[in-house]
Amino acid sequence: MIQRFIELGEGYSDLYELIEIAKSNQHRLTHLMAFHTNIDDRPATSLVVVLNPTERGEFQPLYICREGIPHPSHKSSQRWNDFKSAATSLGKEIIELDVKPSTFFAEKELFYQYLIGILRMNRYIPPLQ
Repeated sequence: MIQRFIELGEGYSDLYELIEIAKSNQHRLTHLMAFHTNIDDRPATSLVVVLNPTERGEFQPLYICREGIPHPSHKSSQRWNDFKSAATSLGKEIIELDVKPSTFFAEKELFYQYLIGILRMNRYIPPLQ
């Protein structure tokens, strides 16, 4: 199975596309997630929509708006509130995890491999087959 992060942006106007992806794929929606981190002493959050794998091709997309939302416990934002409202309307809880920032890694792909490892280890996504 191929599990891949698809980055939409940093969560400004693209957050609303992320929410639309979740709403239009309710039949495949697995999780809504928030990855909290600190970048240069600035608390930030990545928002993620995890879909079930496709039937053919076994591809599991994880759509992400990377590190562009202020951490909700430090600063309330309309974007966080909109994501939270979408979770409620979709009947999902937001799974929140603390992670290392993407700037900790030499390449963005290494950051995404790190996140996939965390998600597999915690059984939020299926293991490598």
